[in-house]
Amino acid sequence: MVVYSKNTNPNMLLLPMGGMGLFILFYIMAAMNYPGGSWIAPDQDGFSFWNNYLCDLLDVYAINGEANSARSYAIIALGFLCTSLFWLWFNLPGLFENKSINQSIMRISGLLSLITIVFLALANHDTVVYVAGFFAVIALISCSIELFKEGRKILLLLGLFCLLVFLINYYIYESRLLISSLPVVQKFTFILFISWFVSLDVALYRRVRFTEY
Repeated sequence: MVVYSKNTNPNMLLLPMGGMGLFILFYIMAAMNYPGGSWIAPDQDGFSFWNNYLCDLLDVYAINGEANSARSYAIIALGFLCTSLFWLWFNLPGLFENKSINQSIMRISGLLSLITIVFLALANHDTVVYVAGFFAVIALISCSIELFKEGRKILLLLGLFCLLVFLINYYIYESRLLISSLPVVQKFTFILFISWFVSLDVALYRRVRFTEY
């Protein structure tokens, strides 16, 4: 459990927003350097917002068979994202006034999910996604419980919406129903989650900034 002292600099809690901004920047750079090809159109030039998955940027070879010059940028982006969210999730119990075991579950499951996601840069994509997703669902549910207990309705609704969209991603991927829409749905999901994480980070900062511990 994190306990903030009067000597703690609350501005350190805003670091995740900077990291998420760098994640977006480097992923844009990765997309600009992607040689080409997607599962829908193997011969396409460059990265397609509509057809490519974000994970395509992490592969050693692009789908068109060329060496993936985007990979280094994508790995850096993933590193910024995981580090930023690790810091956010480690400190997130500080958002809640009444401490509970559920917050420890929230923190541990969230951190395990983020540690697992790092392995996307290596191999075994599906296994990594399943394991990280399992821990992520636990983290999301436990966080939603805490938000409900403290009456943070907007953050709660946004978090539940994130969970719903996350499950829709999983259903499309497993059922293959509307699979051609998944690359776009995936990007929408990332934008939605980033928005929620930024909102959580701002709420945490305000609580620590204006509350004496």
